[in-house]
Amino acid sequence: MSRPASPILSTRAIPEAGLRVLRDSGIPFEVRKSQDPPGRPELLRLVPGREGVLCQLTDPMDARVIAAADRLRVVATMSVGTDHVALEACARRGIAVTNTPGVLTEATAECAIALLLAAARRIPEGDRMVRAGKFRAWGPTLLLGVAVAGKTLGIVGAGRIGQAVGRRADGLGMEVLYWSRNAKPEFEREVGAQRADLDDLLRASDFVTVHVPLSDETRHLLDARRLALMKRTAILVNTSRGPVVDEKALVAALRAGQLRAAALDVYEREPKLAPGLAKLENVVLLPHVASATEETRSMMAVMAAEDLVRVLRGEEPKNRVR
Repeated sequence: MSRPASPILSTRAIPEAGLRVLRDSGIPFEVRKSQDPPGRPELLRLVPGREGVLCQLTDPMDARVIAAADRLRVVATMSVGTDHVALEACARRGIAVTNTPGVLTEATAECAIALLLAAARRIPEGDRMVRAGKFRAWGPTLLLGVAVAGKTLGIVGAGRIGQAVGRRADGLGMEVLYWSRNAKPEFEREVGAQRADLDDLLRASDFVTVHVPLSDETRHLLDARRLALMKRTAILVNTSRGPVVDEKALVAALRAGQLRAAALDVYEREPKLAPGLAKLENVVLLPHVASATEETRSMMAVMAAEDLVRVLRGEEPKNRVR
């Protein structure tokens, strides 16, 4: 197979700031034209001969794809999560893997709070009512939601994003519980957060927001048993990774009235939804846009592109995962 003209492949068009980094490097690059995620067969055709791949969270950079990339030196993913990259296969070949940590913290935290408020105050239901011409008059019991001030927010995973959500919740007058592998004493001092066992947190919280990475340990972390521990009046928010929540069990819980509502930005088999999820009125659904601000996505693109260029120039990347 002949070597491609461009040693760098970007699997999708990225914000202009990132493309500028690639252009300024002087290293030829190719941007795949489609904005749909590439499947494995397409990647197997595209990666041979490439020295660097700038990929996205939905791109299956698995062991087969890495094996086909015979000249690959770096995989730069424009994401924090790296479960779509075969890290061990890259390590065996000495291929650097970089990500974009930290930069999307504030945007994701903002989105989590936006989802929490949207579900609590039934904002999407109201929007649908007005657009459908069903809003006739103000009424004392029209679309009653629930207050957030004075309520308890349970944070599942108190890393950068979880703590940023906690700070915002504190500003809304909420009490904060968190579950984390390690204690976060500074976070506790800052917002009065209390560390709790996961099951106890689920029992005590009025709102639960999920901020853990996807791993074998966190897949279906919130399964049918744990969802059943939550208050019937509770609202679940997920802006982390879809498979952390057992989506089929969530649909069943919402249908049965075990939970008041859910607000989701991510899905277990994205972009597919669990059967029945889209038909539920007590669910707020977003298309995986928690980090989708102009500022954040531009910074992510620059970070990924700069690290990719650093590796190809023989320099150490700033955000090496492996």
